[in-house]
Amino acid sequence: MEVEGRDFLNTPPMKTVRFGGKVAETLEKLKQGDGSDYELLKHQLADPDIKDAQIINWLQEFRSCMTLLTKDHEQLIYTVLRLPWVGRSQEVVDEFLGFLANLVSAQTVYLCSCLKMVVSHFTPKRVTVSEGGVDISDSDDEEEDLPRSFAQSHQALQLIIRYVPSTSRFLVPILQDSFPFIQKSSRTLECYVHNLLRLTVYVPSIRRDVLELIVGKLLKLDVSVSRADIEEQEENAAQKLPEDGLFDMDEDMSLDPRPGGGAMAHPVAERLDSLMVVLLAYIRDVCHVDGSFHADRTKDLYRDLLSVFDKLVLPTHASSHVQYSMFYLCSFKLALAEAFLDHLWKILQNPAQPAVLRQAAAGYLGSFLARAKFVPVLTVRACLDLLLTWIHAYIDGQDSSGRQVVCDISLHGPFYAACQAAFYTLVFRHRAMLEGNMKKGLEYLQSLNLERVVMSQLNPLKVCLPSVTSMFAAVTRKYQVVFCYTIIERNNRQVLPVVRSSAGGDGVTAITNPLDSFFPFDPYLLRRSGQLIEPLYQVWDEVAETSLLPARTAQQGLKDDEDDFLSGETPHGDAMLGMTPSSFDSNICSPSGVGSPPIAHRF
Repeated sequence: MEVEGRDFLNTPPMKTVRFGGKVAETLEKLKQGDGSDYELLKHQLADPDIKDAQIINWLQEFRSCMTLLTKDHEQLIYTVLRLPWVGRSQEVVDEFLGFLANLVSAQTVYLCSCLKMVVSHFTPKRVTVSEGGVDISDSDDEEEDLPRSFAQSHQALQLIIRYVPSTSRFLVPILQDSFPFIQKSSRTLECYVHNLLRLTVYVPSIRRDVLELIVGKLLKLDVSVSRADIEEQEENAAQKLPEDGLFDMDEDMSLDPRPGGGAMAHPVAERLDSLMVVLLAYIRDVCHVDGSFHADRTKDLYRDLLSVFDKLVLPTHASSHVQYSMFYLCSFKLALAEAFLDHLWKILQNPAQPAVLRQAAAGYLGSFLARAKFVPVLTVRACLDLLLTWIHAYIDGQDSSGRQVVCDISLHGPFYAACQAAFYTLVFRHRAMLEGNMKKGLEYLQSLNLERVVMSQLNPLKVCLPSVTSMFAAVTRKYQVVFCYTIIERNNRQVLPVVRSSAGGDGVTAITNPLDSFFPFDPYLLRRSGQLIEPLYQVWDEVAETSLLPARTAQQGLKDDEDDFLSGETPHGDAMLGMTPSSFDSNICSPSGVGSPPIAHRF
């Protein structure tokens, strides 16, 4: 292979200091049983102070005798592959790329070794740092040559794929095995994920697998730290900053000591935030070309992300942030949001699906309708029509069954989850439904026949979260749609039935709230990636909505945080996962360019 840019006729040979014979001679001597020069060759190649001219000289010799390099010489090939070519002069890079092309063409047995070598350059080089007197190995944070190094790695990978079209089959397992431990630094993880996503641009056939790998790792981070822990550390850091900031007044005179782009106080949240910035930037860049929305590319990405959502995200309880990748993608076009809602709806009403997934789908449906600013009232009403029609049909089926109807989450889990989704949506979106034409809005609410749902023997108010129940009761009382307080008081006087958790198992337990569902689009806590979510997100209007509650409850509510609609409603246990208050700051600005990688890193 001729390397572009090299004038071999007019360039004199480079002088190098070396010991032993030529590579071809060394291989021949090894074949005859003399391995002394062979060992000397490996030793010289492994020299950490090897010069550019030496690398080029060796590589040219290797390329001239490629057919001699069989499986018997794998230790020698591994030593060559470990040569420090990335970040070297362009002449070294070109020669090494030529060597790679020759190697994978002539000796495909070394394909996976070549791939592992290239992927190892997807993170910054390893350095040893000292923390508290202990040497810790992690990635270098110096970024001067990173864009160039990463570009060279991708150039090498594209070259291999050009010569071995079947490369993609072997690549995904290598990407999985090479993924850094999630305890590594934010920068290490960020670089690796960035390069995986960059890889999907020129190897689109593995994009779904790559997204599945990345989302799986993000979910592990997401569920390993609770919302309460993140909020607690943020609050502690905010309390310490003013005192420490007295020494840095010239650097930051802002009234807000922790601006929206600041690092997270919790180390796991900081890693997750960094990776969510990269993922959301990728989603935006794939879906837009030169700033304009690209429908076909967006549809393809939507299908891949939806597949990953079904496989990994939907079955995962207690994730707080990763699901916002779908939320963000759906904000680009109403058709995407409606397709996502339709997908959730089909899961909820499909009796062939496991009950736990149907309940999760209901949680996503209600939370998405309530929190997504980009979903218009017409779409909200269409979804409520579907939900209430199904709920009424379910009640009809129970009434005509001839069996005694009892309030039992283990028997009717999807029904209760659907009711809670409908109640939650109405609490958040009732104002928008009534704006403009109060009369028509009230007629619509009356047409839902909520009173029949509330009064049914299945008694959904007994199972729904108390915060949802109380606000739903307040809203429907204000507009005289349905009166819930008699039922709520009666439920409060009764002991909840003993129920089985839908999580499975034979154990039975009596719990305060048996509906083991959660609202996945609770307030987003990560600071930098959150700036992309904030303009799209409907926060809980604490001041406006507490006016609906009885005086004592309203006064108590005003003492709490801004978006604390579901504050304190989640018991810690296996039977249910719920919501926690938010430290989301509504005055965080959202610059248009946030989340983009540096220009040299754009996909």
